[in-house]
Amino acid sequence: MESSGCDEMQEIVIVGGGLCGLATALALHRKGVKSVVLEKSESLRSAGAAIGVLPNGWKALDQLGVAPYLRTTALPLQGMRITWMDKGNEKFTPYKNIGEVRCLKRSDIVETFADALPPKTIRFGCDIVSVEMDPITSLPSILLSNGNRIGAKVLIGCDGSRSIVASFLGLKPAKTFRTCAIRGLTSYPNGHSFPLEFVRLIVGQTAVGRLPITDKLVHWFVSVQQGTDAKFPQDTQVIKQRAMEAVIGHPADVQEMIKKCDLDSLWFSHLRYRAPWDLMFGNFREKTVTVAGDAMHVMGPFLGQGGSSGIEDAVVLGRNLAKTINGSCFDLEEAVNQYIKERKMRVVKLATQSYLTALLFENRPMLTKIVIVAVMAIFFRNPSAHTQYDCGLL
Repeated sequence: MESSGCDEMQEIVIVGGGLCGLATALALHRKGVKSVVLEKSESLRSAGAAIGVLPNGWKALDQLGVAPYLRTTALPLQGMRITWMDKGNEKFTPYKNIGEVRCLKRSDIVETFADALPPKTIRFGCDIVSVEMDPITSLPSILLSNGNRIGAKVLIGCDGSRSIVASFLGLKPAKTFRTCAIRGLTSYPNGHSFPLEFVRLIVGQTAVGRLPITDKLVHWFVSVQQGTDAKFPQDTQVIKQRAMEAVIGHPADVQEMIKKCDLDSLWFSHLRYRAPWDLMFGNFREKTVTVAGDAMHVMGPFLGQGGSSGIEDAVVLGRNLAKTINGSCFDLEEAVNQYIKERKMRVVKLATQSYLTALLFENRPMLTKIVIVAVMAIFFRNPSAHTQYDCGLL
């Protein structure tokens, strides 16, 4: 079926070649379904340096068939250690009762996904201007910045927190936390001596996180409180200097870690989120148009579930769309609707727990924090239960 005014027609178009977009294309490929990924950059992107992958994320990666290789790129972490340096308090939570936790370089993940896809699946340099429904076919039509139009039977927006596809669906814009973060990688050619733990060092309103990836590579972040309208430098030397200023008073090995960082890995931005109430009442489908990953449920890194939940989305999307396209049922709208039914409460719960956790980290009145702790004790009695979720078979 040709869509009037379109230069070409595709079965499934995925907007955004980040982690979730490539995972979705891979899930579909594993099920024998062809898709096209439209990525606005000229090469694979890996902003954010690295992500922690929790047990639920590894279940999803196993379904995509890439977990065995990715396990060789990162060492398993043994637990999380939080130290309040100005108070002299420390808390250690072992991961042995949770399961597999590793920190992966984003570039390792996206390159692994991309290498597993058929040639020409990813189209670089495709900047999306708008999305609209073709008045004749009622199918989505994507306008590119070069003036070309691409029609699709199914359109999946994996284009991040400022998603054009999400805007088309009428989702409210993502909100901004008071907390911003600088993230980076540091290499130690002769090896580091850090324990295989996720370490958080907190001094006042500044927190430093450190996650070993291998015995020679470490991922770190510095989170600070800043106004929601703050502007951020793009120059990596300036970002590094801001990070150095933020860790004054931290141990010497922390300052050295930032001093020797890989400049190309640095990333500085506000932490963004979709409010839980917006997810609960938001519209995630218009006929055969939907969203996944950050475009659907961007959340702060407070649970470490941003990346893993996006990979879960990919598996569920692949499963439902394949049932329709490869089976006797051709109701694509119902397939998309089933995906949303499976994912909605999962992401609402994650977003709620992440949001409440973020409020505890921010500079809030003590009474507010007491109320938040009480609410979390009622609704999230087991704070690590989210890591045990299983998105199911592909």
